[in-house]
Amino acid sequence: MADFIIGIDGGGTSCRAAVADPRGVVLGRGKSGAANILTDPNNAIQSITDAAEAAFRDAGLPPEEVRNADAFLGLAGTNVGNLTQYVRERLPFRHTDIDSDGLIALQGAIGDADGSVAILGTGTIFMARRDGKVHYIGGWGFTIGDLGGGARLGHALLQEALLVHDGIHEGSAVTAAILDEFRHDPTAMVEFARLSKPGDFGRYAPLVFRHAQAGDKGALALLQDGARSVNEALDAITRIGGHERLCLLGGLAPLYPAWLEARHRAILVEPQADALTGAVALAAKRHKERARDDEPRRDEAGDAS
Repeated sequence: MADFIIGIDGGGTSCRAAVADPRGVVLGRGKSGAANILTDPNNAIQSITDAAEAAFRDAGLPPEEVRNADAFLGLAGTNVGNLTQYVRERLPFRHTDIDSDGLIALQGAIGDADGSVAILGTGTIFMARRDGKVHYIGGWGFTIGDLGGGARLGHALLQEALLVHDGIHEGSAVTAAILDEFRHDPTAMVEFARLSKPGDFGRYAPLVFRHAQAGDKGALALLQDGARSVNEALDAITRIGGHERLCLLGGLAPLYPAWLEARHRAILVEPQADALTGAVALAAKRHKERARDDEPRRDEAGDAS
């Protein structure tokens, strides 16, 4: 039986997986739907399994071999509630380690070095490593957190469009685009919002950025609010991680730098690798630790014989 490891990057919009050999050499990759265990744990379990099996197929390996693999999962929603054990018990892997999507992002971006990282995607989370210790800020989920994230921006845009529809606020091109999409039917917008998950709101965030870049006053107001939250969090996390190195990750990372304060732009560096690479690196590290821990037991078994 071959030895494989799996790295999983599970976010509010999509789940990515990579299968690798025990050294961390990637053999295949797969992708599936959202994997936020806080908003929908059962769907997350299915997405994680689907992505892992897709990675095995991409590597030319039987998908059922996921049951013989050691996995390290970085998932959105692990810092709230007690769902981690529920998810772990229902996944097909031989060994399953679960931590936050922030940890794998940090590992991928700066390796084992000190520094700060911000994930700016459907949600937001900020983290720093200093002297080997990892610190987290934010990541509390869409309901009361994730300020500045794509879901928050999209949600705020829909709110603003309804205010425009009701004649409370003056409209602009960005709210007109939303009202046109919903055929100026506020009940359709309410129904959409009622049934939506964070990723559904998040798909409107690029629209806010595009219109803000063009100078649209409605989009500018929304984005300035979001950027204010991100800048405040970056002030807090860089006080911990130091002011030498800051990496931005996530779907909105290429869009946000222009809206950050100069003090944050000045220390931006390109990440060494992405979060999925970080997950694979941590999977390889945990696999090696297990193998080392197993050696005394094997030696004892040999002595006993």
